[in-house]
Amino acid sequence: MQFHDVDYKIKSKKTGFFIPKKPNSEEKAILKGISGVVHPGEMLAMLGPSGSGKTTLLTALGCRLGGQLNGTIAYNGKPFSNKMKRNIGFVTQDEILLPHLTVTETLVFTALLRLPNTLTKQQKVAQAEAVISQLGLSKCKNGVVGGQTLRGVSGGERKRVSIGQEMLINPSLLFLDEPTSGLDSTTAQRIVSTLWEVANGGRTVVMTIHQPSSRLFYMLHKILLLSEGSSIYFGEGSKAMDYFSSIGYSSSVPMNPSDFLLDLANGLSMNNDPYEEPAMIKQKLVSSYKTNIAVKLESEQQELTDEHWFGVESDKDKNFERWSTTWWQEFCVLLRRGIKERKYESFSGLEVGQVLVIAFFCGILWWQCDDLQDQTGLLYFLTSFWGFEPLVKAISTFPKERKILEKERSSGMYRLSSYFMSRTTNDLPMELFLPTIFTLIVYWMAGLKPSVANFFAAIFSLFLNVLVTQGLGLAIGAVVLDQTSAITLGTVLMLSFLLASGYFVQHVPRFIAWIKYLSIGQFTYKLLLMSQFEADDTYPCPRLGGVCKVGDFPAIKQMGLRGKATTVLGLVVMLVGYRLVAYIALMRIGVTKRH
Repeated sequence: MQFHDVDYKIKSKKTGFFIPKKPNSEEKAILKGISGVVHPGEMLAMLGPSGSGKTTLLTALGCRLGGQLNGTIAYNGKPFSNKMKRNIGFVTQDEILLPHLTVTETLVFTALLRLPNTLTKQQKVAQAEAVISQLGLSKCKNGVVGGQTLRGVSGGERKRVSIGQEMLINPSLLFLDEPTSGLDSTTAQRIVSTLWEVANGGRTVVMTIHQPSSRLFYMLHKILLLSEGSSIYFGEGSKAMDYFSSIGYSSSVPMNPSDFLLDLANGLSMNNDPYEEPAMIKQKLVSSYKTNIAVKLESEQQELTDEHWFGVESDKDKNFERWSTTWWQEFCVLLRRGIKERKYESFSGLEVGQVLVIAFFCGILWWQCDDLQDQTGLLYFLTSFWGFEPLVKAISTFPKERKILEKERSSGMYRLSSYFMSRTTNDLPMELFLPTIFTLIVYWMAGLKPSVANFFAAIFSLFLNVLVTQGLGLAIGAVVLDQTSAITLGTVLMLSFLLASGYFVQHVPRFIAWIKYLSIGQFTYKLLLMSQFEADDTYPCPRLGGVCKVGDFPAIKQMGLRGKATTVLGLVVMLVGYRLVAYIALMRIGVTKRH
């Protein structure tokens, strides 16, 4: 991998509600002309204090960085392409893993998705087992990964699982962001030793590391030392101390080389000159780098170009397929993985208990009611309850899975369409099971029409309501991608739809009457009314002569009992439309940036 004069700038955002947006906002340089070359069999470590640009540079080299990035980055002399995703591993600093899966399940599902179809299922599983053994995870392979709210394997073991996911594909180039952060020295030593073995096997390893121990430091083949976005050293780790000593900066006491380098990057020196300010030290280091190292590095890069090994396309590259597996295989694996991960929360006793309690409470309140007003009230409650319940659950779907979707999509693990279809299909059993149980209890306790046709018409209406509101929740969650904001927006929209549905206010003002045509509640409520009543049905009304037609009842007359096909069609259009919005919104997640 070769990178030359990589610059990255961001625009400062100093705007707010009371602060007007400036037409020419200031730009801040994060990376300032960084160059380097890493060969197969080498491990490059990027060092520097916090804010020096290590993670930004690593993200840029992995082609996962958006914004104003300049310079050239080449992989075997060629620019990045989507096909290269399957040959590049990228391990983020935070372990982004599904908490309820075991270590073995996590790596096996990754193998089934990322390894090509030239391998059988048994061979993919065997490769996952080999990685488990290589990373020393055999003792915890049946333990759940865990997370913030679920106790699982240790932090070091989670880190190794993340590395294992990338090692499964046997990457030619492996990026790692702070692989030793938060780990004890022994665990850190084990991880770096494993990466050293990977590099010695002919792979290229690039990592950021904050403050390695002295024994870790001397395992690193190359060092790139950054200070405020500028390079102050690039070369062999074993020669770093000699280089800085040659330009007048040496350690007066024995110390960890990485501590000494970080002091220099911060502008701190053990020299006896008390008048040398940190800014002056940094400026001298940058100037020395340009004089002593940058010229040699430029010459090395030119030699590589002259040797014509850049830009050569191998037969392997020519036959490289965009996706490892078929769409159907992705869908099946993601569906199985989703069921294993979410079965604990989907079929939780708390959620089932909540639905059962409310169902029996409704059955008692509306016990064998024969009053038309009460019956319409019950149908409206069913509309409202099964509008909010699936909406709130669906809203949190994509905000909660955003990080893992970004990670897996950036690595080219699967198509967005297969993920989307498996994710929405995975929720269907629970989304339809609970309304069925609820209706079975309430319908017969409340004494609604005791015929099979009427019962299934009511169930069908609720199913449509659940699926459409779920689609609305998915769309809001995918567009907003912030759970708190999404729930607020969803609540406002659903309350607006329910208020305009014609139950509370039968004479809605004209200027907002159009809302009812967008209201899921209005369509569902009308379908439920049609599932129970015909216009010519009668009900007792002593004040108006004894018997009246149901079609003339004020609340029902305003809604009407005709147009069943049109009402169903309206809900079907919403069902498809909201999911289409959600899918389009998700297309912006995990798209690898090209430079």
